[in-house]
Parts: sequence; C-alpha cells; structure tokens
Amino acid sequence: MKAIKLISIVLAVVMCAMAFVSCGKTETKENDDKTTVDTADTTASADNADGKDEDKVLTMATNAAFPPYEFVENGDYAGIDVEIAKAIAEKLGMELEIIDTEFGSIIGGVQSGKYDMGMAGMTVTDERKESVDFTTSYATGIQSVIVKADSEYTDFMEFYSELDEEGTPVAVKEGITIGVQQDTTGDIYSSSDPSGWGFGKENVIRYKTGNDAVQALVAGKVTAVIIDNEPAKSYVEANEGLKILDGAYTDEEYAICVAKDNTDLLDSINSALEELIDDGVVAEIVEKYIPSK
Repeated sequence: MKAIKLISIVLAVVMCAMAFVSCGKTETKENDDKTTVDTADTTASADNADGKDEDKVLTMATNAAFPPYEFVENGDYAGIDVEIAKAIAEKLGMELEIIDTEFGSIIGGVQSGKYDMGMAGMTVTDERKESVDFTTSYATGIQSVIVKADSEYTDFMEFYSELDEEGTPVAVKEGITIGVQQDTTGDIYSSSDPSGWGFGKENVIRYKTGNDAVQALVAGKVTAVIIDNEPAKSYVEANEGLKILDGAYTDEEYAICVAKDNTDLLDSINSALEELIDDGVVAEIVEKYIPSK
C-alpha cells in the first residue's frame, strides 16, 4: 500500500509539473502574438514617417502606346500625360506610379479602385461620365483619318456612298473598312451608324493598340485608320507610305478620370492641375511634344 501511495504522489507531482510547463507555454504564445501585432503597428508608423505608405502613392493607369501623350522611351515612360501626371503628384506630395494596361480596362480599373486615376489621352464623353468623373480639361485634340499615300480618297466623306438632303450620310461604300484602337473615341464614333457620322460596326475592325491598327493599314487590311491627330502624325512619320487626310473627323477634349466616389482626390487633382495650367506648366509640356511652330 505504501508503495502504491508513493507512486501516486510521484505521478501527481509529475502531472502538476507538466501542467505548469504547459500553462507557461500558453502564456508565452499569447505574449508572442501581441508582440507581433505591436511590431506591425510600429512598422506601419515607420512607413508613414518615410512617406512610403499607400496614401503617398498616386497610381495612374495608362496605355503607353499613344505618342506623344504616353509612350516608352529607353525603358522609361514619357509623353505629355506622363509629365503632367508627375507635376500633379509633386504638387500633392505624392509618388507617381504608372501602370501600363489596355485602354479598355482603364475606366473599369478606376471604378473598382484598382487605380487612382486614368490618364491616357482620354476624351470626355457623356457615356464615360456615367462611369467616372473627369477633371478640368488639360488639352484638346481632333480625330484624324490615316490612309495610304496612294489612296484614291482625299476626304473621309468619300467613304460614304449616299447622303440625304441635309448632307448627312445614309450608307457606306462597299469595301470600306476602318481600323481603330478598341474602346477609344475613334472606335466609338466610327462604329456608330452613318446617320451619326460613323461607318457601322460591321465595317470597323478593332485592334488592341493604335500601332496594330496602323500596321493593318500598311498591310492593306483596312482602308483607313481613325485615331487622335498627334499619334496619327507620329505613326505617319514612322511608317513610310502613309498620309493624313485634310480636315478633322471630330473634335474632343482630354481630361483625367477618377472614381465617382473619390471626390477628395478629384478636388486635389483639379486644384493641382489648375495651378499647373495657370502657371503655364501644362502649356510648356504640350509645346515640348507638339511644337506650335
């Protein structure tokens, strides 16, 4: 009996010791978790102090195949929009982050909060206003028509086979095909019916980039390309055997798009942009890429 009691006492002491150790480990684990949270908080504070937190980064979505507004040169982004965006970010005390994406995904990305703003030679239209808000306009442009240098056409009105009594197009000539960059205003306008000065969706071929559309023209796959005038000049200069038809297909204004619920950012960008316009900075940037003389 004494032996049994002695064994019972020893077992009790061992179990108590194990329980004590176990309790000690549990307490230590809880303290470690708390320390990790505190460390994360400290790191976040340090990031804020260094100006590296997300609130200090201005993300700009663009399509860097639209010279002279945005393009890649020697591995870096360049162009009118890029320099204006950098100047805006500097005024706001923020770091600009440029994200190159397909033009058609910019508005959706801004809407969802993936990007702070969209700046890609973007024309203000009523349809786009339904999805996003726009800043003050910082540039004006026109849509031009590019054809082959030996083309029989001298005016885009010659693409129509019939006009009504008021001079509005009724039908498009057979065989006319228009190349455009998808989701641009060139795409929107030219895809409308002839009564809206378009050529009908069935006669419009959509490409991911303006350059793809121009290369299709060079290869004889389309009759003409409709695109903004300044990029049109760049493409004609870079591709022998092309020309721009006289006259504008349509006029438009460029602005920066911001999500509809992001009024604080919209106001901040507008304030900075208007200062840059008033100070002549925007005009200097535009003149750099589009000399008036």
